Amino acid sequence: MNQDNDLFSSQAELIAPLASKMRPRVWDEFVGQEEVVGQGTILRKLLDKGEVPSLILWGPPGSGKTTLARLVASLTKSVFVEFSAVASGLAEVRKVIAEAKERKKFQRARTILFIDEIHRWNKAQQDALLPAVENGTVILIGATTENPSFEVISALLSRVRVIVLSALTPQNIKTILELALRDKERGLGNIKVEGAAGALEHISILANGDARLALNVLELAVNSSLQDGAARLDEAVIKQSLQRTHLLYDKGGEEHYNLISALHKSLRGSDADAALYWLGRMLEAGEDPLYIARRLVRFASEDIGLADPGALVQAVSGFQAAHQIGMPECNVVLAQVVAYLARAAKSNALYTAYGKVKEDVQQTINEGVPLNLRNAPTKLLKNIGYGKGYKYNPDYDEPVSQDYLPESLKGRKYLE
Repeated sequence: MNQDNDLFSSQAELIAPLASKMRPRVWDEFVGQEEVVGQGTILRKLLDKGEVPSLILWGPPGSGKTTLARLVASLTKSVFVEFSAVASGLAEVRKVIAEAKERKKFQRARTILFIDEIHRWNKAQQDALLPAVENGTVILIGATTENPSFEVISALLSRVRVIVLSALTPQNIKTILELALRDKERGLGNIKVEGAAGALEHISILANGDARLALNVLELAVNSSLQDGAARLDEAVIKQSLQRTHLLYDKGGEEHYNLISALHKSLRGSDADAALYWLGRMLEAGEDPLYIARRLVRFASEDIGLADPGALVQAVSGFQAAHQIGMPECNVVLAQVVAYLARAAKSNALYTAYGKVKEDVQQTINEGVPLNLRNAPTKLLKNIGYGKGYKYNPDYDEPVSQDYLPESLKGRKYLE
């Protein structure tokens, strides 16, 4: 039985992707995230003592969340149980918790329950974990690309430590790729690879901090150009292997809001180049152009307003054009609007004024319209004072002095 399992494991290891085979086995092989698990950090000190707290690992794809969880389990000699939040439900969770309880009682072994994409679990599923995490039956390590403050219930958050992982740097990626090329046991060290230096530089930049993607690209590039035990990597091979048809973006997640925030703030700061860049990042990743166009219309009034009334005309025209012609043709239309708004004079006077109006409407008595401002379409209304004393401005050569606000707000200034 054990021999069969060992044989199966060996065969699986042979056909596993390079990214899987190159997972670090010791700390020295773990690249990046020094500020989180480097020598002297709090988490590293705990782990080196064999203490494993429950964790939520929050970071972009390929930043090492799963790798770190597996490494922690291996180095602390814990039983590692991996779940995908997409495929696992309450029944599986309860079974794992029951097994972990028995394991802890009779074998005195701890269980690390790793849940990938934990942000996809609903409240009921997350609630089911609480007692087991609280009493130490399982050590939870959750991985998420989404802000756990919004996606993980507060009761669970209070029982774990949130560890923020950064996207790996190009140098981190290059180091990982170099390790894969040198490693003869798990990597590509038995293959002679020409043009590696330039290729690794290229991959490490285009991988956008994703080590898994970088290793997959390297493996595909080497295998596709392999002849007689040697491979030659050039720009064309890397380009075909990468096939960069996707960009890091999630229209329903935090990156969506991060990018629109970057666009908005670049416009407010009058940096047309940065604004065009963030516009491109959104459009090329597949964002709905009408969403961007709506935000630009709002910006034209909120941050420019009366400083340049033509900004609203530009923004509305851009929205209409984007609606009529769609992508990709509307990209340059929105680029024109973005450039105009970035270069336009800025004023938030209207935004501030309306904020004061809203506050007064919500927090003061809503008086009736003064009688002099009311229309008197009938004789009855006229007899009771509707419209009495109103001065029709076009009849006067000089500015007319009369009150237009309710009695309690006379003299109130909103627009500076």
